[in-house]
Amino acid sequence: MKTVIKPKSSVRRRKHPAGVVGADEGGSPSHGANHAAHRASLERKVNFKVGARKLFPGKAKNIPADPDALFLPYQTKWIQDSSRLKLMEKGRQIGLSWATGYRRVREQSRLNRRWDTWVSSRDEGQAVLFLQDCRQWAELLQIGAKDLGEKVYEDEGGRPFKAFEMETANGRVLHSMSSNPNAQAGKRGDRVLDEFALHQDPRKMYSIAYPGMTWGGQMEMISTHRGNLNFFAELVREIKEKENPKKISLHTATLQTALDQGFLYKLQRKLHEADPSDERIQMDEGDYYNMVRNECADLESFLQEYMCIPADDRAAFLEWDLIARAEYTPNEIWDKLNLNDAIGELYIGVDVGRRHDLTVIWILEKIGGYYFTRRCIELKNTRFSAQEAILWPLIACRKVRRCCIDNTGLGMQLAERAQEQFSKYRVEEVTFTPQVKEELAYPVRSLMEENALKIPERKEIRSDLRGVKKETTSAGNIRFSADTGPDGHSDRFWALALAVHAGKTPTGIALPPIRSRIWLPGNQETGRRNRSLAG
Repeated sequence: MKTVIKPKSSVRRRKHPAGVVGADEGGSPSHGANHAAHRASLERKVNFKVGARKLFPGKAKNIPADPDALFLPYQTKWIQDSSRLKLMEKGRQIGLSWATGYRRVREQSRLNRRWDTWVSSRDEGQAVLFLQDCRQWAELLQIGAKDLGEKVYEDEGGRPFKAFEMETANGRVLHSMSSNPNAQAGKRGDRVLDEFALHQDPRKMYSIAYPGMTWGGQMEMISTHRGNLNFFAELVREIKEKENPKKISLHTATLQTALDQGFLYKLQRKLHEADPSDERIQMDEGDYYNMVRNECADLESFLQEYMCIPADDRAAFLEWDLIARAEYTPNEIWDKLNLNDAIGELYIGVDVGRRHDLTVIWILEKIGGYYFTRRCIELKNTRFSAQEAILWPLIACRKVRRCCIDNTGLGMQLAERAQEQFSKYRVEEVTFTPQVKEELAYPVRSLMEENALKIPERKEIRSDLRGVKKETTSAGNIRFSADTGPDGHSDRFWALALAVHAGKTPTGIALPPIRSRIWLPGNQETGRRNRSLAG
């Protein structure tokens, strides 16, 4: 295996103080008075003050039994579980990755440690954040640790992958990597599969990571759910309903679990240190729960993201796995600054709304057989003249080959005027009928199944795509319906489908570039300003 090392500019290394390496029963010499003294020192370092209950500024009602404890009961239970296979289904942002980082550092620094730890996160950004948590724990625990920086390895297929690494004083290394199942091949030692369900192929990740524990080690799987057909959800069902054949130790921590055990109390103390005016400080548990529920895209998203209830993939046209695989990672730059600099041809889909529904303009760049989202423009309660002022410069881009516009109902005016302005070869009017919707929807699904479509990672888009349902009528006909949300009827999905349709429909004629000087609503200054949207 080839290795390219990118050294860290500064390196910190410390000796292990007495009684710091490890803390499990019988696990190391760190037990007893030394460990108790170190824990007290650690709590002073992270500012957990005795008597803080009296000074608490928030409105939380559930105060932990030990307000000064580092971890809440659900975190402590997870940390202390040394099972060979263990799984945590969890709500979002309740401190489980943070607690896992503590356990990893503690275990990694044991004097008799025999293997490394390999962590797989959903993307490179998360891999960096996980190692940052581990570095902070090493600092607080006064564990001799050396930051090895970033390394580039090659997997068994010869493809490079990055790992962010930290070495403890015993010579063992913690490797934090992004989601690449092949990166787990040939590695021995502990595994951490963080946000497991969000990986592109959780089943493959599990299959390749598991054999690495043949000669010892532990595998921890931590995640929120991503649909009930995801492999993560299958494992949970096996445990609960099929007598747990893999003997996995299951933990469940919902938002409700966290609130009941003192999460809001901990959160409000931190919020008060950072910003005493934060409105969440004045909430009790019921207020906070309702705030999170109301701010989610929809009820299905809330139940899945916070309450460990996976969404029903059988009721939706697109499964969560399909959508997740199609999403850009958070650090990918997908919205090009200048559309005319696109490598491939551009195709536009427009789903038209006026008052309640959105008008969504979706632009795809087609490179070979792959489609990359380059713009997703959403207009709410926008006058048609203003919509035209935004859309016309986009259609006029020299890289745009075709635009498909929904001309059903309110869209008729916009579609007709666009066709008059740019010709029927560049602009196609599409009337939504049950048959047309079927013809539009299936190509989107096919591209996702072929990993040939990339879309932004946004909860509103995800909710719109999940909101499309395929139903069979009593006459045996297929009908596509959509959930009604605050922004309409899955308008983003239909704009995407129209853009895909534009890219797959032959125009029958070679389209010349549109002249840059075209008619635009408003005065000349407005026209010049709106043309800049394309750049």
